[in-house]
Amino acid sequence: MNIIKRVSQLRAAITGAKQAKKRVAFVPTMGNLHQGHLDLVKRAKLEGDFVVVSIYVNPLQFGENEDLSKYPRTEKQDARLLADLDVDMLFLPDEAAMYPGGDIGQQTMVDIPTLSGLYCGEQRPIHFRGVTTVVARLFNIVQPEVAIFGKKDYQQLFLIKKMVDDLAFPIEVAGVETAREESGLAMSSRNGYLTKAQIKKAATLRKVLVETADAIKESKTRSKTSVQKLTKQAFKDLEKAGFDPHYLHVLNRLTLLERQKEDKELVIIAAAQMGKARLIDNIEIDL
Repeated sequence: MNIIKRVSQLRAAITGAKQAKKRVAFVPTMGNLHQGHLDLVKRAKLEGDFVVVSIYVNPLQFGENEDLSKYPRTEKQDARLLADLDVDMLFLPDEAAMYPGGDIGQQTMVDIPTLSGLYCGEQRPIHFRGVTTVVARLFNIVQPEVAIFGKKDYQQLFLIKKMVDDLAFPIEVAGVETAREESGLAMSSRNGYLTKAQIKKAATLRKVLVETADAIKESKTRSKTSVQKLTKQAFKDLEKAGFDPHYLHVLNRLTLLERQKEDKELVIIAAAQMGKARLIDNIEIDL
């Protein structure tokens, strides 16, 4: 596995791969890799002939009082895991490579304002603008044919797909199902902030989502009022389990807007705080 830090070196390697008629598959990450990330890499190896993984903790997506300085960085361990999977290239850019202008606050930004301020964006107003900006730059640097993302952050995946469509990137975006612990808890780098007792309680987030989805499917009316009652009960259940719930929404998964009675393809998205960890999860529903 080649480890590359400079954009010029990466582009030269990508050019060589494409001249050899290889299909480039790309997995952007922030490191501290767990089984969920490795599942993305395995999917990338199925989708492409030349797999590139990037590790970059992007400051543009962290707001004030968030965990940028404390975000876990485990590059040596991550590199060993990726080498074991026969990844072709690990891209480890620094801030100068990603934002060469020097002042990241003066960078050109990519935003989808109608959606980036909703749900997670209400608590983290700059987050998704930072995500779409860094992903757009990485796409232009790597120029993959396919990019792989997890479904755990459903809003992020939706926004990236929309950005690709809106800006006509010639890239296929593939979503991979969320990797979970035996308890059902979604794997996350931030799970490391949880105590052993909190890890047991945190599995309640998935349990509540499943119960709410089942109740919606079994409901005879599925009216706005009945769904609101179910989401209020879900909030109470999360609070009882020790969470501070941030939101829980039932949405049309094709638009990521509030669900209407006639909608059949839905997703429930949720975020809740457990101790120092802000956890997110979702569940898709087909009626």
